[in-house]
Amino acid sequence: MKYDFMEKIGVISQLDTEAMVAAQAHIANLTVPPGSLGKLEKLAVQLAGITGEVKPTFTKREVIIMAADHGVCEEGVSAFPQEVTPQMILNFLAGGAAVNVLARHADAEVACVDIGVMSDLSHPNLLSRKVRYGTANMAKGPAMTHDEAIQSILTGVQVVQEAVQRGVRLFVTGEMGIGNTTASAAVMCALSNIEVQDAVGRGTGLDDAKLLHKINVVEQALRVNSPDASDPLDVLAKVGGLEIGGLVGVILGAAAHRCPVVIDGFISSAAALIAQRISPIASEYMIVSHVSHEQGHRLLLEQLNLSPALHLDMRIGEGTGGVICLHLIDAACKIVSEMATFESAGISSGTQENRG
Repeated sequence: MKYDFMEKIGVISQLDTEAMVAAQAHIANLTVPPGSLGKLEKLAVQLAGITGEVKPTFTKREVIIMAADHGVCEEGVSAFPQEVTPQMILNFLAGGAAVNVLARHADAEVACVDIGVMSDLSHPNLLSRKVRYGTANMAKGPAMTHDEAIQSILTGVQVVQEAVQRGVRLFVTGEMGIGNTTASAAVMCALSNIEVQDAVGRGTGLDDAKLLHKINVVEQALRVNSPDASDPLDVLAKVGGLEIGGLVGVILGAAAHRCPVVIDGFISSAAALIAQRISPIASEYMIVSHVSHEQGHRLLLEQLNLSPALHLDMRIGEGTGGVICLHLIDAACKIVSEMATFESAGISSGTQENRG
């Protein structure tokens, strides 16, 4: 399905195959046995294809945290009250959250975007891009209008465009929004044939009774709204979230600018699935950082047909797993740019048959 709003995002091109072939040839001459770099080699080749450079560098990288509230919290689907969303935003802005700590050690900036928080927040470092004050209760009707869904996506695109103008060339998806695992599970089920009970997890720590209630709420939202599985925008509007839409825009915007985008956890992966259904080529720019402990994430990654770099049993969100993955990206880049070749090191490379 083609969308008119994609004209505002720009062309998302195929990866640069010449750069990928050149990167593969360069790696083949490094002083390691063939294939021994494993996923680092695959990552290095992907980065070459994205950037068009055999030896890319990413001196400026940014975590974009999209923050919004969810009307479905009226149904009691979270272990935490909704006021935690703005409280955590202030924590991000003060530099005290897990993602801030990890970002500092990965030389990454953290940008926090209010795309749909229920309350008004004032802070000099907050990007206030509110589309609306939270979504409506999707258990009773659509979470937002189609125009608001488009606006949320274009907001993410704009944030990326502004970052690119500042020299950012590597992005990490992050999010904050009490109730967003509920919306993400609904998106996942609406776009696949995955059963609700397999998609819905405990989120921030639900007990068995509340988990069952959460499953019932997601089933009700899907029944009430009947989202069109062939139309990812319809799915976003009916059972998604504003921060999910914002992350769709971050992913599509990064791809349009030929920048790699690191996908964090369950919520970010739901956004990635929508982005992939809108523009299948966009998935070539995605790097899945980890598979989270949240039930359903592994099935969601299977829908994306992408493999996670790490298995850490994390379920924080915020962009934390994505930031940890930046170190792997740095490792892949350093291997390609700094490691000696057989020729430069004066080492006999041997033949493919006897290099074992």
